[in-house]
Amino acid sequence: MRTILYILQKELLQIRRNKLILPMLFGMPILQLIILGHAANFEVKHLNLLLIDKDHSSLSRQLISKFSSSDYFNIVNTTFDPAEGNEMLMQRKTDLIIEIPEKFEHNLIIGEKSPVSLKIDAVNGMKAGIANAYSSMIINGFNAEVLANLTGKTIVMPIDIRYSFWYNPEMEYSTFMVPGILVLLITLVGGFISAIIIVREKEIGTIEQLNVTPMRKHEFILGKLLTFFFIGFLELTFGLLIAKLVFNLHFEGSIWLVYAFTLVYLPVVLGLGLLISTFTNTQQQAMFLAWFFLMIFILMSGLFTPIESMPPWAQKLTLFNPIRYFIEFMRMVLLKGSTFADVKLHFGVMLIYGFIINLLAIWSYRKTSG
Repeated sequence: MRTILYILQKELLQIRRNKLILPMLFGMPILQLIILGHAANFEVKHLNLLLIDKDHSSLSRQLISKFSSSDYFNIVNTTFDPAEGNEMLMQRKTDLIIEIPEKFEHNLIIGEKSPVSLKIDAVNGMKAGIANAYSSMIINGFNAEVLANLTGKTIVMPIDIRYSFWYNPEMEYSTFMVPGILVLLITLVGGFISAIIIVREKEIGTIEQLNVTPMRKHEFILGKLLTFFFIGFLELTFGLLIAKLVFNLHFEGSIWLVYAFTLVYLPVVLGLGLLISTFTNTQQQAMFLAWFFLMIFILMSGLFTPIESMPPWAQKLTLFNPIRYFIEFMRMVLLKGSTFADVKLHFGVMLIYGFIINLLAIWSYRKTSG
């Protein structure tokens, strides 16, 4: 145990003396959490709208006023030429075009259908879907008002929908994103930085000197891992403080349960970093290899894209993604107040992954440096 503590002391001293590693471990993650927590927002507002009003009637102006009074649309221009509107849409000067046809009011008064053309830039499919939903909601509401005014009868919907938003009443994206971003920062420190620092030992020749000492290899590995355990828990503590003080995130569940899961999650990413370090000889190689795996894990973790919307084969692949389980765990505990009974499967999966990955890492380390 004394040998392991000496290694831990050595690692902490090296990190403190390194002018690059220390900001990467503490400064950059905290800054990233603050920036991404505000910037990673999928709410779509202020869509640029181009109007083509060929009717110029009181009803067409009423429909236009519905869009202009909405926070979701900015009327950027009006025109009478559909070709000009198509050109603006192609040049990305507008997000959608609404074309009101001639005899719009006349057709509505006599009870005939009057089609309204809606053209949406669908390069960004998510943005286009939201724009279509917003537009359809406004037009449907306008339809109900016009029908009520013309017939003198109030439209009564047969189904009365009453809804409430649980776990995130204000529908804040930061509440949804911050727990997931915190997981990414812990993962980057554990898997990315650990691989770089271990490989650095190879570059400067320290690891060869340690291999010829009486110190056993498991003591060297434990000393390295304990260093990043300590750093990982510091990152988690700073991240939770920022989530509380900056984003006003209310913790519904137990913070101690979060620390307990981090205790079983860190061996997984640290073992991955150790495994990567055994196959690389330079820091550049370690960075590229670590980033390759982490990028796949991040994109398939459910942080940005719901796992349920992925193809079936991709959903099955996410079962082997440790980040997926940690993000699910953080949202369940911090936002829903889940207990250990609700997340015991996540604990079991992490324990299995940690055992397998570290077993492979230790075997690979002994094979390459034994």
